[in-house]
Formats: sequence, structure tokens, C-alpha cells
Amino acid sequence: MGTVASGGGFPAAILNKNEPAFYCVPAPAFEAMMERQEDLELNAIADAHAGQRKIKIGLDEL
Repeated sequence: MGTVASGGGFPAAILNKNEPAFYCVPAPAFEAMMERQEDLELNAIADAHAGQRKIKIGLDEL
């Protein structure tokens, strides 16, 4: 926990023989990364449907 705390809220790389072994990411930074990833995925879905024909229906028709 000391290593994570010393990062000042930023991710920290844990090294093994000067090579990253894993990254410690504080919860707020991880949550922000996950939200960004979800936004990218949703944008890709929206872009894939951008040229499709739109059909208007009312709630009663569902």
C-alpha cells in the first residue's frame, strides 16, 4: 500500500528486473479508464449503425 500511496493518486508500475511486472492503478483512475473504454465501445456501435435506415414507431406499437 505504501507504493500505491506514494504515487499521489497516479498509477504506479511495479518493476521486476527493470521490466514492468504489473501496474497498480488507484480505484478512481481505474473507474475513469473503464468509463472511457465503455464510451469508446458505445461510440463504435453507434458508428456502425450510423448509415442505417430509421423507422419511427410509437410506444403502443412495441
